[in-house]
Amino acid sequence: MALSRRNFGLAAAAGLAAAAAPGWALARIELGAKKIETLSDGHLTLPPEFIFGGLDQEALQPLLHRYGIGAGPLTPEVNVTLLRDEGRVVLFDAGSGPGFQDSAGKLPGALEAIGVAPEEVTHVVFTHCHPDHLWGVLDDFDELLFPEAAFLMGQDEWDYWYDPDTAASIGSSRAAMAAGARRRMEALEDRVQLFADGAEILPGVAARATPGHTPGHMAFEVRGGSESVLILGDAVGNHHVSFAEPSWPVGSDQDMQTAAATRLRLLDQLAAEQMRLIGYHLPGGGIGRAERSGSGYRFVAGE
Repeated sequence: MALSRRNFGLAAAAGLAAAAAPGWALARIELGAKKIETLSDGHLTLPPEFIFGGLDQEALQPLLHRYGIGAGPLTPEVNVTLLRDEGRVVLFDAGSGPGFQDSAGKLPGALEAIGVAPEEVTHVVFTHCHPDHLWGVLDDFDELLFPEAAFLMGQDEWDYWYDPDTAASIGSSRAAMAAGARRRMEALEDRVQLFADGAEILPGVAARATPGHTPGHMAFEVRGGSESVLILGDAVGNHHVSFAEPSWPVGSDQDMQTAAATRLRLLDQLAAEQMRLIGYHLPGGGIGRAERSGSGYRFVAGE
């Protein structure tokens, strides 16, 4: 068979997967007939000020000590959620792709390791349009990595990032991110399905508006039988500050005040109902629960 540009890229990913397969599938749960697992897209490498910039450093230090966070770069996991249900193979976000950070963009190898070909993915659902969530829709050759998939995104998030004025108004530190989002959205334009808050986008999957990190950020409640799990995206973006002090501003959030209000609402519900959650940058594959701890919360990893 002729080696196409796509097959060339997938062959390379397969080679990587063979060497690293035991670590790709991080955590799994079942909700009735729905099978959910998180796959590693690698990790990010971030300067501490990306999260902690602007916080009271004297108040911050005891919390950093509690979580063993030193002075070096932060390296949060990137957990992509895979849902299999009644013939559907659904990804929640697409990872970073080859154009963001060398430590990320590993999703093609993770899929190969668990025996899922990109052509088998039926749906890709986006929480928001940041690089580590959207940019993986294109491969090394700027072709769609998931050629048979339907792409689903919240209307408000699409409108914000597709607007050509966004790159000019978002600020210099985020302008390249906005331009990169627009380029990938142009590749999806003819195939994207847009939805509003509260929509049942797939059987048993409901969209929940969780703005602040980005203007149109969405989380997704997946229900099976009497149980459910909330796929958070970056609505709660770390396991330390955002749980222990959810009202504190986080530097990665575009609208810090709105994001903090969203976090408080979500963590209150998750802890009260003991609903399982999946966080895109939480440790241990991102699956766990929120528990009250003092005046805040803590993340408890595990199924």
